[in-house]
Amino acid sequence: MTTSPPSSPLAAAWHYTSLSDEQRATAALEEMTLEEKVAQLVGYWFDKRGAGEVVAPMQDTLGASRPPFDQVAPLGLGHFTRVIGTEPGTVSEVTERLQEKQQLVVDASRLGIPVIAHEECLTGVNSLGATVYPAPLAWGATFDPALARKVGETIGSDLRALGVHQGLSPVLDVVRDYRWGRVEETIGEDPVLVAAVGSAYTSGLEASGLIATLKHFVAYSASASGRNHAPVSAGPREIADVMLVPFEVAVRDSGVRSVMNSYSDIDGVPIAADRALLTGLLRDEWGFTGTVISDYWAIAFLASAHGVAPDAASAGALSLAAGMDVELPNGMCFPPLVEAVRSGEMDEALVDRAVHRVLLQKAQLGLLDENPETHGRVIELDSADNRALARTVAEASIVLLRNDDDLLPLAPEFSGRIAVLGPMAADPRTLLGCYSYPVHVLPRYPQFGLGIEVPSFLDALSAEFPDATVTHEAGASILGPETGNLERAVELAKDADLVILTVGDLPGMFGRGTSGEGCDAVDLALPGSQAALVNAVLDTGASVILVTNSGRPYAFTYGDRVRTAVQSFIPGEEGAGAIVGVLSGRVNPGGKLPVQIPLTTGGGQHLYLGAPLTRTIDKISNQSTSPAFAFGHGLSYTTFSLSPAALATETLDVDGTTTLSVEVKNTGAVTGSETVQVYLSDPVASVARPVQKLVGFSRVSLEPGETAHVSFTISPELSAYTDIEMKRIVEPGELIFSVGTSSDTATDGLSLAVTGKSRIAGHHRMIIAPVDVVVGG
Repeated sequence: MTTSPPSSPLAAAWHYTSLSDEQRATAALEEMTLEEKVAQLVGYWFDKRGAGEVVAPMQDTLGASRPPFDQVAPLGLGHFTRVIGTEPGTVSEVTERLQEKQQLVVDASRLGIPVIAHEECLTGVNSLGATVYPAPLAWGATFDPALARKVGETIGSDLRALGVHQGLSPVLDVVRDYRWGRVEETIGEDPVLVAAVGSAYTSGLEASGLIATLKHFVAYSASASGRNHAPVSAGPREIADVMLVPFEVAVRDSGVRSVMNSYSDIDGVPIAADRALLTGLLRDEWGFTGTVISDYWAIAFLASAHGVAPDAASAGALSLAAGMDVELPNGMCFPPLVEAVRSGEMDEALVDRAVHRVLLQKAQLGLLDENPETHGRVIELDSADNRALARTVAEASIVLLRNDDDLLPLAPEFSGRIAVLGPMAADPRTLLGCYSYPVHVLPRYPQFGLGIEVPSFLDALSAEFPDATVTHEAGASILGPETGNLERAVELAKDADLVILTVGDLPGMFGRGTSGEGCDAVDLALPGSQAALVNAVLDTGASVILVTNSGRPYAFTYGDRVRTAVQSFIPGEEGAGAIVGVLSGRVNPGGKLPVQIPLTTGGGQHLYLGAPLTRTIDKISNQSTSPAFAFGHGLSYTTFSLSPAALATETLDVDGTTTLSVEVKNTGAVTGSETVQVYLSDPVASVARPVQKLVGFSRVSLEPGETAHVSFTISPELSAYTDIEMKRIVEPGELIFSVGTSSDTATDGLSLAVTGKSRIAGHHRMIIAPVDVVVGG
């Protein structure tokens, strides 16, 4: 390591660790030729796949134009795309593979600067044999940001140990249409929940030394009809007050160093070419200083999919000028920038701006040191500690929807006949998210199976209830119309003392599943032939527990025919044990719905967050928007009481703060957790405002008889919104706060009179109400 300038003028100044990272990045930039600069702005993916094997859109077509690596390496390189995660190998093999590629670039290039290695990490390290954690929608169901941070820290630490520098997560898209295939990758439908949990996870990744990547900036989840890559026609107010909020919080609070664009266009402007978003908002207004990286081939799509550029070279120039810094997964549109600069069509300063940002991150990562550490080390990717954390998250995420007859929990010594029906029960793949390695990569390598131990629901149930007689029949298919011997399933139901119906999704990619990227739904009916199974079994009159494990909410159309129901959201490798733990009472459920469960299968309005006209008012329409189960709903095996909530003051200046307090008590016989939720209503404003919006929450675990005093700091800034002149304001008037354990139980209606003059609410306003919890009594 060089700590100060050596005597030789030929020594590389960027090695001097006595200089700031900014100075070192500038020194490296000044040494580069134009070709070397542009090389720092692209990635390289060694993978090639056929049309039936792709894990990224247009991978087979656009990846074919990738130049040979020995032509690329001499100029240096910005990013390695998924060297570890693309092809299976042992930890030793994949770390050696990455080290070998790094050394080739260092040895072949004039400046010898190593490459930033990035990987997917949405549900864990994307490598063979690595722990698969619950999908992000399950994180949302925990309503526990601290737990999400722990997941981020653990995944980040494992990736850094392997020699990886950047992770492509989290997804901060706010759900706007349940039919969208990527709902399972999101944290939920409320921007405050997504912001709190997503920012905490991001903080965990960054605390480990990994560069986190916020995606997909922005409005990807609002694509028309819930179809992947479809245009977005949302208004600027919806984008500002709903979809941008989680990104704003994470940029401000989490230390995040990278952002990835959305594939979509908003009102005709593709994000990859939107200077107002990538530069004006993200950098000039929010102060973001990291790198903006393209989603795979998003820049090329400016020409091929959006039609806003005539060719790849023009697309590259358009995107770079807008604020894009790195083209992934390969260089296709940025390499032609060399000629654009030389011909005078582009200012080299735009190239320098992006290169400096990349080099700054390389300095932060130690890659500009004289002897940079680029090798990984052998670690246990599915350690006991990792599995324990995956189990904790899974258990915290299970939602008990209904228990009307107190059928649950079952006694552990239950010795009756249990008919386990449905296609989810025997297939452990249903527990693993679409971006988990077993689902994302291993279908191409069937010899590895799932690569990790993943008990199926059927395995876990038999272990949980060893005295029971368990029989199983699928009775339906997730992917198609096949019945899976429906007749036998019905007969087993008739003969059983208890029926557990297991239904839901099979995650996959681009139509190879029912949930996940490119697996969008026409409606919210259970996929395949599962609805026929449910109805046929219910017709028998058997005692039924409905267990739904899905990546999106499906319509609960059964009314009182299903009186016991459990919901999980792709709970990972330990998910089966978590679900059956809830059935037996070993786990007291405390999960809450991060999305509503609709009553109808149509693709209409199901979200809780909406202005008055999104609700069914005075029968103005024959189509109800009421859910079967509301946002934030979730039951427990113990009972809780909430004291009447109280505001410390009934009047508050527009610049002031006050306190909202409530006591929650475990009034039952077993330890459990309850999530206190605070909602805000703004009855009169210059634009239509949500009927209610979540502004704060706290999950509290209590012993029987124990009480917690929960205090939220309240500011009028929580009501800030984008007004009719497109300015975000806080204004005087009446605000109504309600407190409950779900959006439909929030009561009290505490009125707060806000006084003073309207003012602009800036980037550092209060978005999530800070909370303090004191347990005792």
